[in-house]
Amino acid sequence: MIVIVDYQMGNLRSVQKAFEKVGYPATITSDPEQVARADQVVLPGVGAFGDALAELNQRNLIEPICEAIQSGKPFLGICLGLQLLFDISFEGGEHRGLGVIPGQVVRFELPKQYKVPHMGWNQARIRRPAPVLKDIPDQTHLYFVHSYYVVPEDPEVVAIEVDYHRPFCAMVWRDNLFATQFHPEKSQKYGLQLLKNFAELTG
Repeated sequence: MIVIVDYQMGNLRSVQKAFEKVGYPATITSDPEQVARADQVVLPGVGAFGDALAELNQRNLIEPICEAIQSGKPFLGICLGLQLLFDISFEGGEHRGLGVIPGQVVRFELPKQYKVPHMGWNQARIRRPAPVLKDIPDQTHLYFVHSYYVVPEDPEVVAIEVDYHRPFCAMVWRDNLFATQFHPEKSQKYGLQLLKNFAELTG
């Protein structure tokens, strides 16, 4: 059972529909027990980091999310769901994250010709061939919408890098944990391939 964590942040239905399109049903839930029972867990999200942590905490979802990762179940974070895994974010102040991956979430500081948020299609450079990237070619284009990006302490966790004035981390991979800054559900053919690959993983 694939479970999509519902904490009132982002268009969860589009993620669910993308899984359905590749032949794998997924359940949207805010029930901590259902998250704990899941075979695979997806943490999507769009919005502010601090608000997201407050919503997760209020719904008692932090513990089952962290336990799912520690247990070895396949785990996928998307956009804000990537950023929440880090130690600290500087979005709207300073907020502690889940601390699963050492590092920070920082805002783009770019020359004026570069718009923030970074929005639209950008070319991906695969640095480490994670299992969820099977049959996805290097240099493919993926869809982004974000003003903040992650800076992992350990560069070895970076699976995809993208250039926006300078390189930034667009995907991390560590063991059973995969998390993307881009939106696979909006990235057409190869985004759907990533979701299919994830759905076919076993813990």
